[in-house]
Amino acid sequence: MKNVGITTTIPVEVIFASGNIPIDLNNIFIGSDKYSEYIDFAEKEGLPKSMCAWIKGLYGACLKNNINTIVGVLEGDCSNTKVLSELLAEKGVEVVPFSYPYDNNINKLKKSIDELISYFNIDIDKVEKIREQLNLIRDRALYIDHLTYKENKASGFENHLNLVSTSDFNRDYIMFSQYIEDNIRIIEKKDKFRDKIRLAYIGVPPMTVDIYQFLEERESRIVYNEVQREFAFPRNRDAKNIYEQYTDYTYPYNLKIRLNEIKKQIKLRKIDAVIHYTQAFCHRAAENIIIKKELDVPLLNIEGDKLKFLDARTKLRIEAFIDMVKDLKVME
Repeated sequence: MKNVGITTTIPVEVIFASGNIPIDLNNIFIGSDKYSEYIDFAEKEGLPKSMCAWIKGLYGACLKNNINTIVGVLEGDCSNTKVLSELLAEKGVEVVPFSYPYDNNINKLKKSIDELISYFNIDIDKVEKIREQLNLIRDRALYIDHLTYKENKASGFENHLNLVSTSDFNRDYIMFSQYIEDNIRIIEKKDKFRDKIRLAYIGVPPMTVDIYQFLEERESRIVYNEVQREFAFPRNRDAKNIYEQYTDYTYPYNLKIRLNEIKKQIKLRKIDAVIHYTQAFCHRAAENIIIKKELDVPLLNIEGDKLKFLDARTKLRIEAFIDMVKDLKVME
């Protein structure tokens, strides 16, 4: 049994089925009190200041935690993951490549998944058995999503944390199942939120996780976390096998596929406005041009960099945006 780092959500069923432990490097990086040390370490190693802080954080998290094998997603996630994988390989880390095809082609994805299965020397039947178990747990995490937008009992952060953790099930899916059930019991007993503004959060999960509390202090709440929800595979029951399930996962593919689901959720959840989060120096920032054109609700694009909390300028922009949305609602 060994630890296997992952750079983003992958068919984690394969790693569990092989008896190994998946570790989402993103969760190590963001969840650590030493997150800035990971970035500083990477910069001392020569990674440029103009590179995305996430990539530097993943580099530091991998090497500082002695993770010797990673599955690097070279297509369908960050455009810098390829060079990250090359840098880690230079340091002696074994890199197992994985790709999501841009065109969402199930045959191409099947090839990628089969190569992963072959690398870990297991068979598809074992993977499918684990998939069935994980989907039961994912469904319970998605129940917290229901408690967020339908019952109005879960906060935006509770929604974020429970969904984002399904990328690696906190390394132990049996323990994670109990963790989810404990959280459900707590949330179900809470009073309902009485927020005035219902928000969607789209884009990569934030470094600045204080955004959830900041918004709720201003009578607004995130009731839809786009990518975090996709980590939990909300349509998993429609998939006959792991190939179909990961083809249905919207995040790695072209923007049109993501927007189709975002639009559905905006209508379903009665969203008043959207916050689109991007990282500094990330290619995904340019997607905001298309997203703003396609969505028919107010949209604010905010950008994170190295800080784990909102800076003063971003707070001012969010406050002005929320005030504008409130004014628009009064005028309706």
